[in-house]
Amino acid sequence: MALTPYPAGDFPPTPTAIVTGAASERGIGRATANRLARDGWAVAVVDLDEAASQEVAAQLAREHGVPALGLGVDIADEQAVVAAVRRIDEELPQLVGVVNNAGISSPTPFTEVGTEEWKRVFDVNVHGTFFVTREAVKIFRRRSLGRIVNVSSASAERGGGVYGRAAYSGSKAALLGMAKTWARELGEYGITANSVAPGSIDTDIMGGRLSDERKEFLLQELPVGRVGTVEDVAGGIAYLLGRDGGYLTGVTLDINGGSHIH
Repeated sequence: MALTPYPAGDFPPTPTAIVTGAASERGIGRATANRLARDGWAVAVVDLDEAASQEVAAQLAREHGVPALGLGVDIADEQAVVAAVRRIDEELPQLVGVVNNAGISSPTPFTEVGTEEWKRVFDVNVHGTFFVTREAVKIFRRRSLGRIVNVSSASAERGGGVYGRAAYSGSKAALLGMAKTWARELGEYGITANSVAPGSIDTDIMGGRLSDERKEFLLQELPVGRVGTVEDVAGGIAYLLGRDGGYLTGVTLDINGGSHIH
C-alpha cells in the first residue's frame, strides 16, 4: 500500500538540508547553505575540504542561529558518504532536503578527453550524487518527507557551454534524467525531486576562466542584461526545497537569464 505524502504544512520546525560542495567561498553551494540557514534550516555542509566545511558551518550557526555541521567528504567514496549521512541523521534535526551541488568541470573536447578524465568527472558528478541521494532517501522514506534538488547546468541542455564540454555536459545531463526518474519512483513516499540548470553565474570558476571580451559577449546574448549571481540560484533551490515547492516534482528550473529558452 502506498504511503500518504507528507503534507507541506507539516514540515518540522527546523528541517535539515545536506548541501554538497558548499565550502567554496563564491560558489553556489555556499550561497545555498546561507540562504537555507537564513530561512531557518539546519545545514550539513559537505565538501572535500573538511576545514573549510567546518568554518562555513560555524559561520551559519553564528550568523543565523541554526544547527550546522561541517564534514569533509569525498562524495565519490561510497563508504564515506554512508558514514557522513548516518552522522548527519544522528546529530542534526530531521533530514528533509538534499542539494546535490558538488561537481567538477572539464573543458576538454570529446575527441581529446581521456578515459581517466571522463571517469573522474562522472565519479563525482554522477556517482557521488547517486551515493548521497540513496542514503538520504532511506531517511526520507522513514518519515514520508523529502526534497531532492540536483544542480545541473544549461550546458546539459545546450550540449556544452562556456566552460564545460563533453564529460561535464554529459554528467550534468545525467543529473536531469536521475531527478526525473526519482520524481516518478519516489513520489508515493512524499519525496519530490527537481533540478536547477544555471547558465552564466558569477562564481570563482567563471571569474577565473573568462576574459573581459568573453564576458562582454555573454552579456550581449543575455536578455536580462547581466550575469547571474550565486544568490539567484540559491533562491531557486530554496523554493524547490521549501514548503511552497511541494507540488513541483520532475521539474528543471532554468536559471540562466534567458540564454537558453525552450
